[in-house]
Amino acid sequence: MINKTLLRIPECAEALGLGRSKIYQLIGSGRLRAIHVDRCVRIPASEIKRFVAELQSDEIDE
Repeated sequence: MINKTLLRIPECAEALGLGRSKIYQLIGSGRLRAIHVDRCVRIPASEIKRFVAELQSDEIDE
């Protein structure tokens, strides 16, 4: 369960069960949206939920 509003990359990776490199790839490709606070990269918890819903929708469409 996600209790924070903004997650660091390692926290996002853990929540999604992915590696940090994959999270950076998803951000770079635009599939996962990130917020930059000065030099810090954060992923909104709502974005993680949106990303998972998109993945589930893709599975259903196939």
